[in-house]
Parts: sequence; C-alpha cells; structure tokens
Amino acid sequence: MNDFDPPIGVPVPIEPGLRRIVAPNPSPMTFRGTNTYLLGTTGLAVVDPGPDSLPHLKAILSAVEPAERITHIIVTHSHLDHSPLARPLAQATGAPILAFGGAEAGRSEAMDAFVKAGMSGGSEGIDHAFAPDTILSDGDEIGGDGWTLDVIHTPGHLGNHISLAWKDACLTGDHVMGWASSLVSPPDGDLTDFMASCAQLARHSWRVFYPGHGAPITDPNARLDWLIAHRMGREAAILSALEPGPARADEIAYTVYADTPAALLAAATRNVLAHLIDLTGKSKVRPLDPLTGNARFERIPPS
Repeated sequence: MNDFDPPIGVPVPIEPGLRRIVAPNPSPMTFRGTNTYLLGTTGLAVVDPGPDSLPHLKAILSAVEPAERITHIIVTHSHLDHSPLARPLAQATGAPILAFGGAEAGRSEAMDAFVKAGMSGGSEGIDHAFAPDTILSDGDEIGGDGWTLDVIHTPGHLGNHISLAWKDACLTGDHVMGWASSLVSPPDGDLTDFMASCAQLARHSWRVFYPGHGAPITDPNARLDWLIAHRMGREAAILSALEPGPARADEIAYTVYADTPAALLAAATRNVLAHLIDLTGKSKVRPLDPLTGNARFERIPPS
C-alpha cells in the first residue's frame, strides 16, 4: 500500500464513470490525503469533498468538464478531513449535501450515556458544524444521471458513517481501508457497532472497495475477513494484558501496540478504550472507575 502515491489535486480515472482527486492533507491519520470521488459522466456526485481547503475546492471545480455539472454532494461521515468542504462546494455549485446526519447522528445509546456521564472524545477532529441538506437512512437509494448508489449505514468509526454501494463496488469511507485499520474512538466511535457493520458488509460479494484514504481494495471480502480477525486478535491481546492486574487504556496500548510509532500511540490508546468498552458489554472486563479515558479496567475471570 505504500506504493500508492497519486498526484495531489489531479482527477485520476479509476474506472469508467469514476474519478478520484486526492486532497492536500497528508498525515499519519490520513495517509496521502483524503480521496474525493467524482461519480458520473454528466450529472456528477461528489463523494467526500474533503477538508476546508481552497486549493482542493478549486481542484474539484476544475475537474468538471463543460458538459458536466455537480448535482449531488455526499458525505460518508463528519470528520474534519471529509466534510468541511461540503458547504463551500454546495455554495459554488448549487448542489445539495446528503449525509446520514450531523456529528451526533447514529451514535449508539451506550455512547450517548457515556457522553452524559462526562466522557469526552479524542483528538480525531469532529466537524460539529456539519449539517446536510438531505438526511439519508440505511437502505436509501440515491439516483443521478446514469448512476445509482445504495446507502449502507456503517457506524463504528463514527456514528453517522455510511458506505455507498455502486453496483458490485462500494465506497467505504473510513470504515474499510487497505493501508490501515480504522480508528474507533469512543464516544464518537463504537467498536460494537463497528464489528456489526463489518459483518453487514461481509454479507455481500464485492468486486472492489474505494476507501476514503489509500488505494482501491481489490479483494474486499478478504480485507473484511482480515479486519474482523485483526480486531479479535486485539481483543485477545488486551485480555492477556489485563491478566497481571487492572490497567488503563494507555498502559495497555504500550504493550499491545509495542511496534506502533509514537505519533500514533494516542490513536492506539483510543482503539484500546473502544475494545475495553466493548469487552465491558460482553461482561469480560469491568471498569473500576467512571468511564473516561483514564478509567482502570480489570478482567472478569471466566465462569
């Protein structure tokens, strides 16, 4: 996947009717940058317009040919690397913004309860100002000029996350990527939901996934199998790390993510916290403190 090094700001055809423009926002969390997709040949859907970037806005608008126009702006989820450019693009084109909802839409009841109890999120960058013009629901169909997308609600990375089925291809946002596993950071992310969303996608036979970052995934069902197995492996490692006694998420992360670069340890800690909350729901661990990022957890002996 490190061979993926596309030109930034340049529309690249990746199959008939689909082009990709990579935004100028590379980072340890975004890889080469956010993938913005242009779907269609006359009336275009823009999927994930990306971060608040004037050069990227100009790149999207410059990619529209004289016989084309943007008719739909679709956002897979409201992280700051995916949604902020939606409103400036809508103002420039007159196209409506479609998404599952604002920053808190789709958040699980368990995570809502944690928020009310005082749990705060990590530093992933939620676009709290995001507000779509049209609210989408699981199972909705979005129709355009020669293209159709089916909406699949895939919460987990974020409660309002959707994937978009385009025939036997799927635009998966940040739910499934090839260069890294997705971050799940409570209370905005929910690992229980994430695993259920993986299982939902795995019920289909896909030809290709087009992710929000990185190259296309050409063996998508195998990638889903790997992602589920990877998470189960992390769960086992976390339970093993708790055998000597209670620990916090950051302490476990140093053990379980021993090979992770220092710049990503904070994100790894949020992933561990997501696992600990999921394991609490499975009655495999229990918190010894109020559920915050600093809570200690202990393993519950198998009955």
